[in-house]
Parts: sequence; C-alpha cells; structure tokens
Amino acid sequence: MNIAFFSWEYPPFLVGGLGTYASYMTKGLAELGHGVSVFTLGRGDLRTREVMWGIEVHRPLLINASNILPVFVTEDLRRWGTNIKMFSDVLVHNVLSSAKFINLCVRREGRRYDVACVHDWLSAMSGLIIKNELDLPVVFHVHSVEWGRSGDGGSRVISQLEDEMARAADAIITVSHAMKDDLTRHGWDEGKIHVVWNGVDPEVYDPEKVPEGAVRNLREKYGIGEGERMILFIGRLTWVKGVRNLIQAMPMILSEFPNTKLVILGRGEEQADVMELVERLGLRGKVIYRFEYVLEDERILHYAASDLCVFPSIYEPFGIVSLEAMAMEKPLVVGARGVVGFREQVVPSGQEQTGIHVNGHDPADIAWGVKEVLRDPERARVWGKNGRRRVLRYFTWRSAVEQTARIYEGVMRKPK
Repeated sequence: MNIAFFSWEYPPFLVGGLGTYASYMTKGLAELGHGVSVFTLGRGDLRTREVMWGIEVHRPLLINASNILPVFVTEDLRRWGTNIKMFSDVLVHNVLSSAKFINLCVRREGRRYDVACVHDWLSAMSGLIIKNELDLPVVFHVHSVEWGRSGDGGSRVISQLEDEMARAADAIITVSHAMKDDLTRHGWDEGKIHVVWNGVDPEVYDPEKVPEGAVRNLREKYGIGEGERMILFIGRLTWVKGVRNLIQAMPMILSEFPNTKLVILGRGEEQADVMELVERLGLRGKVIYRFEYVLEDERILHYAASDLCVFPSIYEPFGIVSLEAMAMEKPLVVGARGVVGFREQVVPSGQEQTGIHVNGHDPADIAWGVKEVLRDPERARVWGKNGRRRVLRYFTWRSAVEQTARIYEGVMRKPK
C-alpha cells in the first residue's frame, strides 16, 4: 500500500505519546514494504520535505492567522483567549498539509495512494478535506476525545470536528476496548470501530541493557539511599493523570513505609498545584519533581531505577507508560476506574499478575495499592517479570503495525 499519514507530532518534534506512536507505526509500516508519506507540523527549523528511515516527511511551514479567526469563529473559540494561536496553528497546518497532499503529491506529481490516515482532532480537518476532494478511503485514529480529556466539557468546536470525522471516516481505529465502549456510548458507529492496542519495543526497553552504575547514580542524584524505595510517575501533569491524588496518597504510604520517595517526571498545567500540594502536606524531600519532557534514554533509566511505577489515571484511553514500565520488569499500580485502558494491560490477580488496579479518584485506594506492592518485594519482583512476558506476548509494535495494516487493506477492498 501507499499510505498518507497525517500527524501533528512526528520526530524530532515530540510532545507526548502521539509522537512516539507515529514514529513506531510509520517505521513499522515501511519495514513491511508499504510506502508512507507523513504530513506533520512545520515550525521553520526543519526541512519542509525530506526522507527519514525510508519515509517521506512533509512539513508545510505555518503562518499565523490567530488575529483573523476571532472575527468570524464561534464564541467557543473566542473563549480560547491567547490559546487561539494553538487553534490557528492546527487549522493552518491541516489546510496546508491537505492542500500539499492533494494538489502537489496526487494531482501534480500523479502519485497513487491507497489510504489516508488521520490522528485525533489535530488532523481531523485534513481527513475531512481529503474526503471532499479525493475518492480515497480515510481511517480515523482516535487516541483520545475532547469529552474525556475535559471531563464531559471542553471545546464544542473540537468535539464537532471529532464527530464529523467519525461520520466521514471509512474506519475508526482506537486504542482499547474501554475507549471503543465509550465512543459507542456517545453515538459513534460501532461497526466502524476497530481496537488495536499500542505497543512498545522490548529490545529498547530492556532492563538487562541498563548499567547498574547509571541506575545507582540516578538514585543518588535524587537522594534515594540504600534501603529506600523509589516510586516513579511519568506523564503530563494534567488532571486526567491523577498526579495530585497520588501526592495526597503519600502521607498514608509513608505512615507504613517511611523510607519511600516519589519521583514525578513531566510537565503540564498542574505544575504549580504539584508544588503547592507538596509544601502543604509537608512532603518536601519525600516527593521530588522535574518539570520537563525527558527523552527516551533517560526515561528508560528512570524506569530501571524505580522500585514500582504508579499511574493513577482518571481518563486514559491507553497509556504507553505502563507498557514501558512492564517491559522494564516493574510492578505497577494503575487507575482502572472509568475510561482507562490500563486495566487491559495490567493483570491484577492470579498467576500472571503484573500489578494492582485502583480507583484513581481516591488517594486512599492509591495508597492501599502502593502499600500492597511495597509489602512484599519478592512478590513485586515476580509481578515485574510477568509484566515483561505479557508485553512480549501481546504488546509489541510489530503486532500493532500488522493489525493496523490489515484494517487499512480492509477499507481498500470495501465496495465504493
């Protein structure tokens, strides 16, 4: 197949899990012999057209339309205030990317494509424009939705874009059965929706490849000594990740396991809340935070240095961090209430147990889960080993790529 792949994030521009997904998915499709053309954000510091890993990457340069949009857009967008620049960038990126794809690649250069895929609302406009202009199947990848990210609120404009793309799409791919159920509850066509779990590269996330000296140095950097336990949280600091509830759980954890420290790695709108909560609860020295996006090599080192990983999300359609931690043989405590894909990854009981399910809304339940892991280090080590075996069996990128390619081939074969 020849595939047009529209993604807001693509290496080297990475913000979160979408960029990681796009990188592994496109490289995997190319390795299977498919042609892939990526259309992604052009910020001016990268080439507008180049080949990376055998993949053609287009980055049309942005132009600023933020002072024009409020003249004619809905009141919903006017309320974005200074954030209207973000919407302007998304709109311009989609128009320029789809125009380049349609007018240059297809019409002028005469290139044949079999399918186009777009990711979340950030690329939904491209998908809708392609459906207007070309007789080409479009697959809508849904990693999250506005009503979930915002707690049944948020921008009506974004929600409408998601709904319009869902109706126009020839197929929808989402990341968990929890997410499929949620989309169906909100009126999306269940017959269009396919579930493909995300993956991780176990050759990259391999505890055997991390030097013991590097692990020791990192723990010393955070002041974590011999006999102390390190809890790790990695993720965006936003309400859906449950990080404030995790901090509120720490006094209950420390009452039974005082030699425990929590390391928080990430950035987001809750940074000030995290600092205030740590001070108010008297947790300075017990909760260490770094407000930055950490590249993969350092992320792997943090997993290796930790004793357990805790991701108490309230809304998490999938959550690649849990796969990364499992591949690194770490036991997990994860939120599993509501639309949370962690519960499909982490086994909470039985011989194949990999961790504990908790209610991410409830600090007391989070504390209970963490203490269950800390209570028996040997049992926790077994859970970590089980986690890596589970990743190797169900959660490789190769498996995700092959399933995705079969869905693309299916929409190609559909009668027009």
